[in-house]
Amino acid sequence: MFESEQQAIETQLRAFCAQNNLPTPELSWTPIPFAGKWGIATSLFQLAANDARAIQARTGRGVNVPQHAQAIAAQAAAFLGTPPGFASVEAVKGYLNFYFAPFEFAHRVIDQVLQDGKRYGAGDPKGQRVMVEFSQPNTHKAFHVGHLRSAILGDVLSRILEFAGYNVVRANYPGDMGLHVIKWLWNYAAYHRGERPATDVTQWMGGVYAEASRRLEENPELEAEVRALYARWDRREPEIVALWEETRQWSLDGFHEMYALLDIRFDRYYFNSQAEQPGKQVVEQLIQSGIAEDGRPNGEAVIVKIDEKLGLTKEKYRVAVILRSDNTALYSTEDLALAIQKFDDYPDLAKSIYVVDVRQSLHFQQVFKILEIAGYALATKCQHVPYEVVNLPGNVIMSSREGTVVLLEDLIREATTRALEVVRQKNPSLSEEQMQAVARAVGIGAIKYPMLSRESGKVVTFDWQTALDFNGQAAPYIQYAHVRCNSILRKAKAETVDASPTPAGEYALDAKEIQLIDLISRFPAEVQRAAAEYKPLQITNLAYELARAFNDFYDTCPVLKAEPIVRANRLLLVAAARQAIANGLNLLGIQSPEVM
Repeated sequence: MFESEQQAIETQLRAFCAQNNLPTPELSWTPIPFAGKWGIATSLFQLAANDARAIQARTGRGVNVPQHAQAIAAQAAAFLGTPPGFASVEAVKGYLNFYFAPFEFAHRVIDQVLQDGKRYGAGDPKGQRVMVEFSQPNTHKAFHVGHLRSAILGDVLSRILEFAGYNVVRANYPGDMGLHVIKWLWNYAAYHRGERPATDVTQWMGGVYAEASRRLEENPELEAEVRALYARWDRREPEIVALWEETRQWSLDGFHEMYALLDIRFDRYYFNSQAEQPGKQVVEQLIQSGIAEDGRPNGEAVIVKIDEKLGLTKEKYRVAVILRSDNTALYSTEDLALAIQKFDDYPDLAKSIYVVDVRQSLHFQQVFKILEIAGYALATKCQHVPYEVVNLPGNVIMSSREGTVVLLEDLIREATTRALEVVRQKNPSLSEEQMQAVARAVGIGAIKYPMLSRESGKVVTFDWQTALDFNGQAAPYIQYAHVRCNSILRKAKAETVDASPTPAGEYALDAKEIQLIDLISRFPAEVQRAAAEYKPLQITNLAYELARAFNDFYDTCPVLKAEPIVRANRLLLVAAARQAIANGLNLLGIQSPEVM
């Protein structure tokens, strides 16, 4: 933002060093921690150290580097004076601190936001492709709240990485084959043949699965029928394959409806049914290379003693089972093949990220380490981003088998209904169509934010009172700040405000203005930080702080009734705040309503 001024300072510092027979400086800049004013700093310690070595070589006299750095900094500050665009320069403990003129800094930030619009905070293209695999629901089951966190975290992480400048491939890996599918097919063929889901597809599919589990628990002898059906699947009997393909599509259609409601998209689908045979081939290669031990001739599984292969004396990776004794595949079998397949499909992949339950942490450590032992360079490019579960109030863990689930369809309906009640109270003048649209935006935002506003490694217990809080750390609070911005601009007949030269005249910025401007200025750096750390939490926190800072500004600083110069400047700040809040919400996959 102040690149030209920074370059001018660097030129002057080189001239200062040449004039004083000092080494050519190697300068790097860091922001000064905000304390009511903005600034950047550069250290002169390396310059002082280089000069101290030269002095000692010439004279044999040692030099105290910190003292020398401070002396050089003081001389440089006197040489520079107050450069254009800055309010002051200080020499502090070997650093040169340059403080910006507050009003000029404020309007550079504001103009940058208004100029960039929806792209404010976006990073330059990095030329790196990253895959984010997330959601991974099982077909033939319900789509419930337990599935939400992976879907929402993965989507938001993809949005952040994309915005930060990465080329992102969004991948989904549904579990479309396994014992759960066979149980479902058995129950359907025996008791529901010919039925089709009309509405609430995933709910209907989940009901058939829960019913199958109950039947088998009550009648254990029926397991023989399930095993017989599994054998027919293994033989790929056309009738069973056709039934599986048709019913799998019902599940996928239901998932697509859920993703559309949540504004989540995917670029690539992988399926565990496709990874089974390639996984067995990888296992055979591991056996042939001596990495895996084949216990099948003795009725035992195929294993890899990872710690032993690495020469570790303390247990870390343990023993990984990669194929059952009956030659049936495990998650590890399929994930070995899937990891390889991803890099075959995208040879330029810089990172393959797996957003999966924290309970699979050891599993992924084992899979990636086995691939590394086998010589696959891609292993070091794979990363597991774990998350904890979502509980019902009262810490009830959800189970598809037992039917103790809150279905996503029902959750969205309840969220919309609850939000609609609030919208009717807050803005009864809206049309019914507007109210429904706002309620849906608020309701879905209320669902998403709690999944993102805690560390991914911590359990989320969903709570309606917190999720729909218009006065606390929740999506509706942030959305309402955006609406307040709109309201001010609408009343000023300035709904669209473009970047423009600073209005004539300056004034002393209020502390609340300074705080709001500072948070807006941090947005680009926080995007990069969230992308580097794979932490959407950075954006949820910033979006909330922006909303809170705007509300503090709103309560303290008059806009429409201010003096003309102040009014013009504050309208620009309101527009910039609106854009920054909207960009933050967009990264969280949450809509920014115009009214509420």
